[in-house]
Amino acid sequence: MIKKNDKSSLIGLLLMGAILIIFNTFFFETAPQEAVQETETEIKNSDENIGKNTEEANNNTSPEQISNPIITEKTDEQEFILENDSIKLVLSSKGGEIKSVELKKYKTFDGRPLELFDSEDSKFNIYGGGVNTENEDFSIQSKSENTITLRHTINENTFIEYNYSLKEDQYLVDFSIKTEGFDNIATRDNEIWMEWKIAAPQTEKSKTNQEQYTGFYFQESYSKDVDYVWDNDEKEKIDVDLSWIAFKQQFFSTIISSSNNFKSGSSFQVSKNEDKYIKTLSLETRLDDKENEFNYEIYFGPNDYKKLKEYNKSYEEIIPLGWGIFGWVNRVIVINIFDFLRNSAGIKNYGLIILILTLIIKLTLSPLTYKSYLSQAKMKVLKPEIDKITEKHKEKDPMKAQKETMSLYRKAGVNPMGGCLPMLVQFPILIAMFRFFPASIELRQKSFLWADDLSSYDSIYDLGFNIPMYGDHISLFTLLMTVSTLIYTHMNSQMTSTQMPGMKWMMYLMPIMFLGFFNNYAAALSYYYFLANVFTFSQMYFMRRFVDDNALLAQIEENKKKPAKKKSKFQKKLEEMQRKQEQQLKNRKKK
Repeated sequence: MIKKNDKSSLIGLLLMGAILIIFNTFFFETAPQEAVQETETEIKNSDENIGKNTEEANNNTSPEQISNPIITEKTDEQEFILENDSIKLVLSSKGGEIKSVELKKYKTFDGRPLELFDSEDSKFNIYGGGVNTENEDFSIQSKSENTITLRHTINENTFIEYNYSLKEDQYLVDFSIKTEGFDNIATRDNEIWMEWKIAAPQTEKSKTNQEQYTGFYFQESYSKDVDYVWDNDEKEKIDVDLSWIAFKQQFFSTIISSSNNFKSGSSFQVSKNEDKYIKTLSLETRLDDKENEFNYEIYFGPNDYKKLKEYNKSYEEIIPLGWGIFGWVNRVIVINIFDFLRNSAGIKNYGLIILILTLIIKLTLSPLTYKSYLSQAKMKVLKPEIDKITEKHKEKDPMKAQKETMSLYRKAGVNPMGGCLPMLVQFPILIAMFRFFPASIELRQKSFLWADDLSSYDSIYDLGFNIPMYGDHISLFTLLMTVSTLIYTHMNSQMTSTQMPGMKWMMYLMPIMFLGFFNNYAAALSYYYFLANVFTFSQMYFMRRFVDDNALLAQIEENKKKPAKKKSKFQKKLEEMQRKQEQQLKNRKKK
């Protein structure tokens, strides 16, 4: 439905168009032919003719005319296109800016051409030095298949010029700013600033996930550290020089690097936009007033780890794979296995790739899993004796109960911490996967079973209303993950010999809490955790078949007859802690 204001605007535009047609038809019939040709030439953006006309005009201009400013009339906006197989840049004569960037090999979640940004709410501006380019007209100076030069003339001796050039790399654009005569104009604090604001449109199925991964990344030129600015409605100023700055979205980025670095004082602002866009990212950076040419390289493309790594500028660090050991697991192990299965093994089904990846990880960790199970089985066999010790000392001397329990473990040859090591090894992998799947562009819009996009949530039923802490849909992979986790928790609790009061219900509560959290997360992640649980069940089933509790008990009894093993450092430390606790209790009783 067209609103009243829209109708009025439409009628007004039609009337204006009719007046222009009548005016041009009846009042300019006798216009000189040369002027008509010159106008047609300008509309067609012919580079050679325009360059020739400009040169002839300069040669025929008198000295009096040169000394005076050139007054140019505002013209209608014109668009110019630079494109290759991967990107399409639409440039505008209004402000000389990049109006939009389309990534030609990708589509949005609803099948539209994927634009990193468009000019409706995005802008590029150079201001200061007596100039503000945002609404100024730029004219073509030259254009070829891969290069275009636009210029805004302030007066005969003062201009600003933008040059855009596609590079051999499909996603790279060389961009240069050239100024002339700015040092002769009175400036505010002698500073010239570049402002670039990008309004990031929704390109992914899950607006929440895309918003979570949209913000600024930047590299400090001295330390080479990569940092970021996420949600910050106020401008955040960075007081160091920067090598490059990334307008990062979940799966795509605009990265601009400078040959001379971005000067100290650059500021970033990240604002949420609830109506049309995911976020609005605003950059302001100072141009060195001592220079008159500034050279940049801009990357418009996907957040592909190996592609970004090829540039050898640490671009790949904009992909949030995790810090420390978690990031190391992803970069060294997970990504390489994933790429091997996808490329070398030629597997095209990403659900199958995740299945094989899970199987490889589980089989690699199976010796540790067996050791953990064996330790739990021994603890279970010893549980009756431990219960007797606890009952004997629970009211009189709890510390003594702990001491006798540790002595029993040592005699039986059981390490109570034996089940913890496998958990410690598996924990970094669990966290690494939590970071890997939502950030992996390879999974974007890849379907498997009922999931139409493994990088987003898999909805089998839309509720039509929102449940707080859960969402407005039902994700089946998340349900399967939750149910399997509850089963695993139950099986694990049966193997545990001792458990703190209150911990049992907490262990069952955690999977329920995860149900709400993972319902809106990447389906690939819930699918991986579900598979991991299924493989764990299978391992526990076979281990139970091969581990005989009676044989374990007999082995423990034999161990008790042997001389006690030398205490480990951990046991010594634990006993030292127990002694300190006993001393503290005695001191309290004395008081």
